[in-house]
Amino acid sequence: MSEDGAAQEAVFAPVRPPTTFEETVERLGTAIRLGLLAPGSRLPPERQLARQLTISRSTLRQALTTLTQSGHLVSRRGRAGGTFVAEQPPLAGGPGELLDEAAWAVLDYRVAIEAGSVLLAAERANAEQISRLEELTAGMAGADDFEDYRRFDIRFHIALAEAAASPRLITAMTEVQGQMSDLISLIAHPDEVLTRSNDQHRRLVMLLRSGDANAAVSLLRKHIEGTEHILAGLLPA
Repeated sequence: MSEDGAAQEAVFAPVRPPTTFEETVERLGTAIRLGLLAPGSRLPPERQLARQLTISRSTLRQALTTLTQSGHLVSRRGRAGGTFVAEQPPLAGGPGELLDEAAWAVLDYRVAIEAGSVLLAAERANAEQISRLEELTAGMAGADDFEDYRRFDIRFHIALAEAAASPRLITAMTEVQGQMSDLISLIAHPDEVLTRSNDQHRRLVMLLRSGDANAAVSLLRKHIEGTEHILAGLLPA
């Protein structure tokens, strides 16, 4: 098997749970960026691709929607239709916006601040603070657009730090959310992604209410990993 053939085989190898959606975006986005999936090339039919990746067709559609909205893929109708790699995928022809060491430093900083906030919130949050978190998840669920969703999202994460009862964490969370907004603005935000993210928010609040710190931190890490996988797939490393 040629080197290119082996690389493409790796692209379409089964995706492992639990982050199947995010890892599918990362896998296909990285393959496009590296030229393993050439501009203008056609992806396998949806049923075949889902079977190759061992994911559900609904998960595959969410990943393809994200990559289409980001400009990496295009969908064509008709007899010769299908899903194709864009002729000029974002960032393929020039340096563009780089996900460099500074960006990864922000992502690492976010893990530290958010995990610490969730750990302490599980120990210290009162009923009023839990109710506030629930209100913010409801706000995200009813948001009219991404800008509206993101406002509630930022408030939610700052409210986690408030529930930790640590003024320094509140300051740090506010800072890191501002830095994350710059990164998040570089990727697409299909409804499926936002719904999935907010489902994790709701589950996190339930764990905080029960005081299950270990499970809350574990879920929070998976929540953050989702953003990391998508950024890794859509932006140069």
